[in-house]
Amino acid sequence: MELYEKADLINEQLARYGVKFGIYKNNQFKEQLFPFDAIPRVIEKKEFEKLEKGLIQRVDALNLFLRDIYGEKHIVRDHVVPEDFIYASSGYLPQCESIIPPQEVYSHISGIDLVKGKDGEWYILEDNLRVPSGASYPMIARELCRRCSPATFQQAHLEENRNYADMLKETMDAVNTGGINVILTPGRYNAAYFEHSYLAEKTGAHLVNGSELIVENDYLYFEDYSGKKEKVGAVYRRISDEYLDPMNFNAASVIGIPHLFDVYRKGHVALLNAPGNGIADDKGIYYFVPKMIQYYLKQEPILHNAPTYLPFYEKDRKFVLEHFDRLVLKDVAEAGGYGVVFADKMTKQEKEQFLELMKREPRRFIAQEVIDFEDLNILENQSPVLRKADLRAFVLSGNGTKVWKSGLTRFSRTPDSFIVNSSQGGGFKDTWVLSQ
Repeated sequence: MELYEKADLINEQLARYGVKFGIYKNNQFKEQLFPFDAIPRVIEKKEFEKLEKGLIQRVDALNLFLRDIYGEKHIVRDHVVPEDFIYASSGYLPQCESIIPPQEVYSHISGIDLVKGKDGEWYILEDNLRVPSGASYPMIARELCRRCSPATFQQAHLEENRNYADMLKETMDAVNTGGINVILTPGRYNAAYFEHSYLAEKTGAHLVNGSELIVENDYLYFEDYSGKKEKVGAVYRRISDEYLDPMNFNAASVIGIPHLFDVYRKGHVALLNAPGNGIADDKGIYYFVPKMIQYYLKQEPILHNAPTYLPFYEKDRKFVLEHFDRLVLKDVAEAGGYGVVFADKMTKQEKEQFLELMKREPRRFIAQEVIDFEDLNILENQSPVLRKADLRAFVLSGNGTKVWKSGLTRFSRTPDSFIVNSSQGGGFKDTWVLSQ
């Protein structure tokens, strides 16, 4: 197939476009390429239709949970989610209490990580509702693949993936309070800076840093190099909650905008995603999402979590202790593949130390059964080899909830490894959703 033969050329072009991600290691910032594999993941039309329904259902329930948890807290009062799990979470922000964002949307861009088990079922691994990244990589990869092998795409019946920028702009417009759209970046040395600039270009939003936004008379303005000011109605922020506003969060932040949160609190600007969303993508809260779907929507979940246990509960803790060697343990506060340990890879001493820590801090960890998820072919030295792969689906919420008919498929480049994150050395491939 022509596309596979041109894999090296596509990677060269990705490098030329600066399609990279950055990581901090030993207090140094290093950029590296995100390796692209030309063999696409293919999802049948009917299979994706089920995924689409399940993802919409899940994100709608999570948005309702955020509305409730920063409001009346019915789900806590009805003993569906323990109070301890809310207030002990590092993602819960008391500053967000009683704030209702424009259109009552909290998670505008949700990145939901799934794997397909060898039993043919899809399982949700994580919900990313703070600052999920990755949509730009399959977007530009598809564009370059089309240039390198137009015949491939003339013959294939695929859903369009170049519409993500339109979907993102529609989402920003839907919650905009009056003014321009901006994408707020922490700057050139952020791990996902390529994505920030690419999405700004594709959506027509201004790419700005904190020094270009100012608050005056309870409104937010973009001030350009000439001193011209424009009112801002929506901020797609790619900055973590704690750095957004030094007057309301981390006082040491030099990349945030003083009093931005005050403007947001008054309803004069939309922040995408809303501050405080971290409570909903805490790995401990993940355990309760199926119950949220039943509680808020009165529906049974279409997509299922990986089998998960909370050491916080005595019954689950007993199960974890009895079946420890077959489980994967995750620190609820970590991300990017960090804080994940496979029990069967631990030494006897490591197991003893971990179990002692888990007994002392049961809220800190979840345990999951290891799903033997699907291997996909990748090209290695021009030959296909099998590697583990997941899928990050993107769900956008503004005027309704929509699923992008594509996604970021990440794969491990290490044989037998289940860790696919880019920060851990993984690669990516395009996701083809068939249109018929």
